[in-house]
Amino acid sequence: MSDDPAPLPLIMPLGDHGLLMRFATTLSEAANRRAVGFVAKVEAARLPGVVEVVPNLASVLIRYVPSIVEFERLAGEVRLLVAGPEADAVDGRVHSVTVEFAGEDLDEVAAIVGVSRSAFVAMHCAQPLRVLATGFAPGFVYLGFHAEALRVPRRAAVRSRVPAGTVLFAAGQTAITSTDIPTGWHVIGRTAFRNFDPSVAPPTRLAAGDMVRFEVAG
Repeated sequence: MSDDPAPLPLIMPLGDHGLLMRFATTLSEAANRRAVGFVAKVEAARLPGVVEVVPNLASVLIRYVPSIVEFERLAGEVRLLVAGPEADAVDGRVHSVTVEFAGEDLDEVAAIVGVSRSAFVAMHCAQPLRVLATGFAPGFVYLGFHAEALRVPRRAAVRSRVPAGTVLFAAGQTAITSTDIPTGWHVIGRTAFRNFDPSVAPPTRLAAGDMVRFEVAG
């Protein structure tokens, strides 16, 4: 294993009240853990003018009030935090999500992997997955990573709509929808679990770093 330090994230403005930290240009376990771990450092620092810190798959968005702190000053504070001891993401709460594995793409995905339908489901549920990020659509959750043997590409065609509660699979990840959306991911199941309720605060039940254990509906 290399002892070389991780490359410094790219820091750039996003609009007139956003600072984006990009830890990598491609998604990986290491990049995601750095992004999620850094959120805790920023929140603990209580930087003046910062109103929200949002992790993404391989980046972090920091929203701030320009009348309180200018971009260059905030960028300098962030660079000091990056230069300090690195905070790896800590696995958070564990959630159980029950799934009816009967999606229209399940047999095709199992065939691509080279196993039976039941074997694929068993492999999918063998280990809990970490919440990589939430976003894209309200409550949409990215979970990873599956073993290399379970990595399959996205579909060639995009479905115009899948309903809330659809369990999706592609690129070494599983995703859960909480609203109706279009998707190019494979549909492998359905769940009653919803990660979005606008009537409560916070509106999402899952947070980056949480763990999800999938269970087969009886």
